[in-house]
Amino acid sequence: MIGDVSHAEHIYIVCGYTDMRKAIDGLTAIVQQNFGLNVFSGSLFLFCGKRCDRIKALIWEENGFVLLYKRLENGKYKWPRDSNEAKLITQKEFRWLMEGLSIDQKTAIKPAKKGKVC
Repeated sequence: MIGDVSHAEHIYIVCGYTDMRKAIDGLTAIVQQNFGLNVFSGSLFLFCGKRCDRIKALIWEENGFVLLYKRLENGKYKWPRDSNEAKLITQKEFRWLMEGLSIDQKTAIKPAKKGKVC
């Protein structure tokens, strides 16, 4: 199905600012040249501009790229701005981001390590 991001193998968030005038070719160039990642891998790549109220998502499907664009009418995304990297995030962190939360939740319950009980 077109733009079904639930099947993405990995989700990468491009930290920092992205020029939101860029289309598919410009965004694929950022992924390949700046981060050395394979844009044909079925991974989802997320980009955000300076205003933090709109994102672009890029994913390769079987026969071409899908570019998704979302603009918030109220609120802003909590986008990591500290560095210019492509950060691998989990499905849970992706949901947090789409709900307007930070991907770095300090109070989230972390997965437990297997070990002895009591």
